[in-house]
Amino acid sequence: MKLPFLASFIVLIVLFNISSRKVSRKVEQQEADFWEKERAANSVRKKSLENLEYIHIPTQLLPFETYGENEILRKAEEEILALKDEKIVNFTGITNTDLKLEYGAANITALTQYDLNYTALVVALQKWGQELYNQGRFEDACAVLEFAVKTRTDISGTYRLLIDMYKTKLGLVESEISHKLQALTPIANELNSLSRNQITKMIDEALETMNVEA
Repeated sequence: MKLPFLASFIVLIVLFNISSRKVSRKVEQQEADFWEKERAANSVRKKSLENLEYIHIPTQLLPFETYGENEILRKAEEEILALKDEKIVNFTGITNTDLKLEYGAANITALTQYDLNYTALVVALQKWGQELYNQGRFEDACAVLEFAVKTRTDISGTYRLLIDMYKTKLGLVESEISHKLQALTPIANELNSLSRNQITKMIDEALETMNVEA
């Protein structure tokens, strides 16, 4: 009885070792590919950044200077206004190596700052929109969060709040709700982010619920 068990155990060990070696070789190859790509990226000459998709904050279209005594709104507005003269670009999901390959290694510091500015912007927009929503200022919240979506934010809370406002807070008729939800879909589908599936699922479920109710 012990021999079959021993034989099976030995076979399992052999298979495990073979599998481990395959995984190890795959990891080694991935590391080699990465460093080769990084080496190539570091040799790319500096390129012009004038054609980047810069984001400009529409200060005339957003509800600035309406915070009153609300400190959360005041801080959010200040954080966003601090960025209005900065260069802002959404590089979500793009690695530094790929940025260097595309624009040159000498530009990586500037590009990283543009991306940090973008992250700061969409985080502040989410805080601003959330507090406006909490205060019952749904049209203002919608304006803020729709701008965030135009920048292709991947913050799921932004889409969640918009879906809720479209369906229950703005007094929209069914055709208007459907139009606004459908307008979110192509943007969500093109997100270069791990949260894309979650966001598209939220939108799809909102549309499906409308169809069921109809």
